[in-house]
Amino acid sequence: MSSSQEAARDLLARWPVVDGHNDLPWALREQVGYDLDQRDIAADQSAHLHTDLPRLRAGGVGAQFWSVYVRSDYAGDKAVTATLEQIDVVRQLAARYPDALRLARTADDMEAARAEGRIASLMGAEGGHSINNSLGTLRALYELGVRYMTLTHNDTIDWADSATDEPRHHGLSPFGEEVVREMNRCGMLVDLSHVSADTMRDALRVSTAPVIFSHSSARAVCDHPRNIPDDVLAQLPANGGVAMATFVPKFVLPAAGEWTLRADENMRAHGLHHLDTTEAGMTVQRAFEAAHPRPKATAATVADHLDHMREVAGVDHLGIGGDFDGTAFTPDGLADVAGYPNLIAELLDRKWSEADLAKLTWRNAVRVVRAAESVALG
Repeated sequence: MSSSQEAARDLLARWPVVDGHNDLPWALREQVGYDLDQRDIAADQSAHLHTDLPRLRAGGVGAQFWSVYVRSDYAGDKAVTATLEQIDVVRQLAARYPDALRLARTADDMEAARAEGRIASLMGAEGGHSINNSLGTLRALYELGVRYMTLTHNDTIDWADSATDEPRHHGLSPFGEEVVREMNRCGMLVDLSHVSADTMRDALRVSTAPVIFSHSSARAVCDHPRNIPDDVLAQLPANGGVAMATFVPKFVLPAAGEWTLRADENMRAHGLHHLDTTEAGMTVQRAFEAAHPRPKATAATVADHLDHMREVAGVDHLGIGGDFDGTAFTPDGLADVAGYPNLIAELLDRKWSEADLAKLTWRNAVRVVRAAESVALG
């Protein structure tokens, strides 16, 4: 182990990673219908998942926002029901592994979990379709423990434009602005990953609490609509928000983005959704990769994004959101949740200070959760 690796592990023992986005709940739904006996994450699940408890420990993860994502082609009551089922499995995991996981609703809960040596487990809803145009449903999700909502997923919804769909509102509709204000009132973080640049700008204008990007990188480094433009990054200091860099190769390496478009087309040709992580889906993905070797992102690729984001937004406004178990492909060195020390070692080699890395991994995310609570309290 290199000296940088040793220093990274030592730092993460003191200031563990708060990861903004992990899709384990959806993978458990898709792969085993929430049968947790078939995917006992207390044991090595590397044949099936990016995530299990031993690898979370090895990666220095101290808090995880579990995504209670549902597909954006789920609509109406179907979306709400599926979101409730996703919340339920997170609660099941916390009950099943109480020595390792602690449900967290507040910044104090996160700090308490760290003191206990447990992983704080928070939840984030991924896509405003999960509330079915109902502020009552939004409030109910908050009461169940959901602490952020990504305003859209891949599709534009009735009140907000997505980054990867045709715009209908040129940002937020008047009801979309009302949703943001209600999230502020509750104490639920507004997550701007997946939304269009205009939606980002509208939400920053409306929100009185810090926003987050739970899993987005820098558009100036990789020109993908899922990433954050510099003018938006530059607004984070005034807002107090945090941009959590993601590891998804197509969002961090331009050549990987082009390759992934062809891989997604191949999945659709086989009648499969591009986010299919079942064995059947992964078999198709692996066969395509074998025939068409993919460009490889690395920990250094992600570090390039963080360097740029620090330059534009400042180190007080950065975090990490790997998107593990929500992507078919991962960078070299960041293959799963055990990989965070490799990224921290890369940043140490780039002369990031320990104080700045502590902000990146832990302190910024805890601060923004606490700030949302303060705004809600008035």
